[in-house]
Amino acid sequence: MQQEKNVTIEDTRKRFRDAMACLPAAVNIITTDGPGGRCGITASAVCSVTDAPPTMLVCINQASYVHDVLHRNRSVCINVLAAECQELARDFAGMTTCSMDERFGRHAWTSGASAAPVLADAIASLEGEIVDIKTVGSHSVMFAQIHHIALRSDGDGLIYFGRQFHRLTRPQAAASPSVAAQGAR
Repeated sequence: MQQEKNVTIEDTRKRFRDAMACLPAAVNIITTDGPGGRCGITASAVCSVTDAPPTMLVCINQASYVHDVLHRNRSVCINVLAAECQELARDFAGMTTCSMDERFGRHAWTSGASAAPVLADAIASLEGEIVDIKTVGSHSVMFAQIHHIALRSDGDGLIYFGRQFHRLTRPQAAASPSVAAQGAR
């Protein structure tokens, strides 16, 4: 790896974005509904913070329409996408010409406990409320305290790596210790 001298701010920003393309990340659709309206956005800058109380963080560009709606509504659902939801991820990322209503019309959604849309095909959905927001550069880091969790026991994951979507195969359940011990004899 080389580091160059006399690098401009724009060069640094581009190199940073290129480095982030090397960071595999789960693909999620962040949804909300409430006084600000119903909307959603594809996001990979999503992370667990703590399990006591269960809290997630979501980074949203402040220039995004969805940013202000999330800020106003405060209810949120983090829908962790299964591999078969790649087209839906493109829709909610704004890579297609679908309107927001069309995006929600393409798959089965239910209204969650907090009114935020929950994707029926998500491999996990985490519903909660935005409890804190921090501004960092062009983005807001939104902290959501999670109140309801649904998990699917099947399905492969969807990750974003190298500026492309990829299937992440779910590992087979590990053998129970007694079965593993018998096989080692």
